[in-house]
Amino acid sequence: MRGERPNRLLLVEDDDELAGLLTETLVYEGFVVDRAADGQRGLHLGLTRTYDVLVIDRKLPALDGLDLVARLRSRRIPARALMLTALGTVGDRIAGLDAGADDYLMKPFDLDELSARIRALCRRTSDSANVLRIGAGRLDLTPRDAVLADGTRVALSAREFELLRVLAAQPSTVHSRAELRRRVFDEAAAASIVDTYVYYLRRKLGRAVIRTVHGLGYRLGGL
Repeated sequence: MRGERPNRLLLVEDDDELAGLLTETLVYEGFVVDRAADGQRGLHLGLTRTYDVLVIDRKLPALDGLDLVARLRSRRIPARALMLTALGTVGDRIAGLDAGADDYLMKPFDLDELSARIRALCRRTSDSANVLRIGAGRLDLTPRDAVLADGTRVALSAREFELLRVLAAQPSTVHSRAELRRRVFDEAAAASIVDTYVYYLRRKLGRAVIRTVHGLGYRLGGL
């Protein structure tokens, strides 16, 4: 990793022996690895922590690998996903890719090939690191513009940008007003400043860009 932030990886695999071997290999290569032995645990980790790459077995207890990937994609989790499977038909591969996987590797596989595929996914993640998806649109971190679904660029003020960036970085998370005030604004400011800037962003980008979760706060919407 040459001094950079290590890539974070979520491994969802119910074969304990294989999971241990993969974890040992990936940690040796510099990854920070979290493990889950079933789909439900994998879903929880995928929704509550930030990963660069997901390695997910096709056949999992509690929640199937296809359903897991599809649910993560439905919550706009952007991490690249590699699906492991013993099912090798073209239909199975198509199903995995249609569910939202970025790559598909048949069991048994060579560890060197798995590592190479994960590195390739990490490079793709790095290439898109300056963009946060917001529905059909995006937030460009340089030059700090919002881009609508039709390609229209909308310039944002520094605080508008930072508020939207915080929400877009964790699209499935509901953020309280107190948390957003702490992370984006001077804590001495009135709590209503968060509502004011939500209003500004909705006026520029449309009401759907930020969703109000009544009694809790705000979460990302779409463009």
